Amino acid sequence: MADDPQTPDWVRDAVFYQIFPDRFARSVLVPKPGHLDEWGAPPTYHGYQGGDLLGVVEHLDYLSDLGINALYFTPVFQSASNHRYHTHDYEKVDPMLGGNPALRRLIDEAHERGIRIVLDGVFNHASRGFFPFHDILENGADSAYLDWFTVKEFPLHAYDPEKAPNYAAWWGLPALPKFNTNSPEVREFLWGIGRKWIEFGADGWRLDVPNEIEDDEFWREFRRRVRAINPEAYIVGEVWSDAVRWLGGDMWDAVMNYQFTRACLAFFAGDVLNMDDLKRTSLHPTGDPGAPAFRKAIERLIGLYHPNVSAVMLNLLDSHDMARFLTLASGDRSALELATLFQMTYPGAPSIYYGDEIGLAGGHDPANRAAFPWHRPDSWNTELLHCFQRMIALRRSRPALRRGSFQFLHAEDDVIGYARQLGDEVVLVAINAGRMPRRFDLETGNLLPDGAVLEQSWARHSVRVEGATVRGIELGPRSGLVLATPRSSS
Repeated sequence: MADDPQTPDWVRDAVFYQIFPDRFARSVLVPKPGHLDEWGAPPTYHGYQGGDLLGVVEHLDYLSDLGINALYFTPVFQSASNHRYHTHDYEKVDPMLGGNPALRRLIDEAHERGIRIVLDGVFNHASRGFFPFHDILENGADSAYLDWFTVKEFPLHAYDPEKAPNYAAWWGLPALPKFNTNSPEVREFLWGIGRKWIEFGADGWRLDVPNEIEDDEFWREFRRRVRAINPEAYIVGEVWSDAVRWLGGDMWDAVMNYQFTRACLAFFAGDVLNMDDLKRTSLHPTGDPGAPAFRKAIERLIGLYHPNVSAVMLNLLDSHDMARFLTLASGDRSALELATLFQMTYPGAPSIYYGDEIGLAGGHDPANRAAFPWHRPDSWNTELLHCFQRMIALRRSRPALRRGSFQFLHAEDDVIGYARQLGDEVVLVAINAGRMPRRFDLETGNLLPDGAVLEQSWARHSVRVEGATVRGIELGPRSGLVLATPRSSS
């Protein structure tokens, strides 16, 4: 464990966009099988809608205009599932996504625009179609790959729904045989895959359920192999709870910050939370509502990790593994807007799940994986889209929001106020998550000199600091305010 964990510098400036490839965009340039669901049809567990990587290439301008400079893809490797977490071939991009040439073009064209690419690595388990496991199905105890998995008896109950699998499988699901990562051959294979796609040009890995590989040395060596190719490669794990064990600088850089998600749901959605969908995740219960509880949750979270780790945490409001934030907030758009304002002004890398910015709704899987409605622009919430664009632009225009210190200045009732500071630049943010207007003073301590002038973002107003206080801040119901020191003219 490192005393001073070194994390990729570029992630501090990143705004991520998570893409579920089968549902983002379909290109006519990628040949497809004939039996696809219609684009935009209600999503199902097993049906394909035919999105592909060239479809993403064709919409890179949209993503750039939104302000995105990093993409995280759920798995892209060959698989017999629309989500592709059932990996058949770790060395081949799924032909339905356009194959390896499509990923090559995507990485090249994204990099030309300054957009990084992070891939999803499913290294805890494979699938029944993965060749070494298929070899065991065919050859039984004579298979050359027997020690790649943990087999209890033969024949394998891989396709018999009446019998539990008699081999180690993720959550007991027969479709997902769990790797035996004690096997030297398996370890070398997985480390080699980690290295291969970084050599190909990917900028990092998101690791699927990596905490279920209970072997810290496995992850230390994974990091060494990946970082030997690209010292700035980003390694982010999927862990829904606290993750101190893995974030000491010798394994991963960060995790998907679901504890951030949990706190945001409690504060910004609060009294309108959709409990039916929330209970289907480990984020339930969210904890107490209100500003003091929110401050406590966020300060606890920041206190868990080294500042270099907090600076690159992947801060998300929702993902493919939970109902969309808008749905969890019972359709309350103000909850999403306020949570996004906090997300864009908080330390770490914000991550937007595709379609959230236009008001795409959806409950738990598969409803949260709908096709992006390129074919129905009339269904887009363009006011919400413009709100996302403004907040992302604010983050990217203010170094203090990406790299500065963070401290709460106020947390009472349903109102929070906090500061970000980097050198002489100070940004103050105040948010009223309540249903009533609020008027209050914001104590700034020694952050700003007496008489300092602060500009209000998205408005032509300014305020003056008087005696270490911004006096008489007025916030309407469900609203936010951003004040900042003037930009340097140099």
